[in-house]
Amino acid sequence: MDRTLTVALHGATGRMGGNQHLIRSLLAIIQQGGVPLASGDTLQVEPILVAREEEKLRQLALEVAPQQIGRAVEFSTDLEAVIADNRVDIVFDAASTQVRPRVIRAAVEHGKAIYCEKPVAVELAEAIQLAELCETAGVKNGVVQDKLWLPGICQLRKLRDEGFFGEILGVRGDFGYWVFSGHDPQRPAQRPSWNYRAEDGGGMIIDMFCHWQYLLNDLLGPIAAVLTHAKVDVPQRIDEAGNAYQCTADDAAYAIFEMESGVTCQFNSSWSTRVRRDDLLTIQMDGTQGSAVAGLRDCWVQDLASTPTPVWNPDVPQPINFCEAWRKLPAPPVEENAFKTQWELFLKHVAGEGDFPWSIRAGAAGVALAQAGLLSAQERRWVSPSELLT
Repeated sequence: MDRTLTVALHGATGRMGGNQHLIRSLLAIIQQGGVPLASGDTLQVEPILVAREEEKLRQLALEVAPQQIGRAVEFSTDLEAVIADNRVDIVFDAASTQVRPRVIRAAVEHGKAIYCEKPVAVELAEAIQLAELCETAGVKNGVVQDKLWLPGICQLRKLRDEGFFGEILGVRGDFGYWVFSGHDPQRPAQRPSWNYRAEDGGGMIIDMFCHWQYLLNDLLGPIAAVLTHAKVDVPQRIDEAGNAYQCTADDAAYAIFEMESGVTCQFNSSWSTRVRRDDLLTIQMDGTQGSAVAGLRDCWVQDLASTPTPVWNPDVPQPINFCEAWRKLPAPPVEENAFKTQWELFLKHVAGEGDFPWSIRAGAAGVALAQAGLLSAQERRWVSPSELLT
């Protein structure tokens, strides 16, 4: 028997909302025939696309959706009316961060399950209030933590569980790429302008430290303290209307995370760097018995026996090709989209099947790390996220 959940997808015309959450998640779920439940039923999903840009909505609903699933889907520019619609079971938000608290509160007021992008809010106090609001109302809720299901990260987690590393000593993460400023009309900016204005909720720290919190917590346990240096590398950019604006939000952040386990993690995050590594995000985990480097999809390993013995001698060309000592692991037999994987888990949770620990409360922990990172950068000191949560 089929069961159907109707999802209001707010922010459908944005890059993440349209590509990852609509096309590669909800429409892909419809295309595959739904989500099988343990009861033997099949869970179907029906999206209602919501955003301010009617023409973009119309294109997604009437052109893109039929190409993928053979039919159009519903759309609206009236967010309040859609949230109040009795047909809607889940309200999903992928719009700008500053709008998110209002969307969450409206969904809770109407008794709808709420699922949203991160960060939950710009300010920690508000993120905690939203978590308490959902818990008091008893509505099911969740926050996107997609990187937990990336194939490369899944392989890294498997190596950890198998004891490949021995004692884990340290982790190094490199994230980012060059985001064009928009001054050259031939090379438009790849990210929305609000991302570079602190007054609009933008910034590298508030955006990416939420990811690093759940990722490191999953791999290594809680973060004890953070030391951060933040910068505005590109001071002026061009917005969507072609107007120059001053960048007030950090576009690069360099952090050391001290884990409660004693492991040290170094993370460089930048939208003003050019990529010369295997992927836009790489995470290297070093241990006494071996090391691994995970990208978004692939993972390379080097065990103790394969570790070369370099000798420092700058007077001759380097005789060792260090890349040759790494072995690429085979890709998993099935590589699902990470966003789609979490969507299926949340849909099952709303349908009464399975827990969902990636709640708004869990999302607030990411905001706590971001706030600790910002405070560390401002005051140039180590800051513990736990001191902000008490």
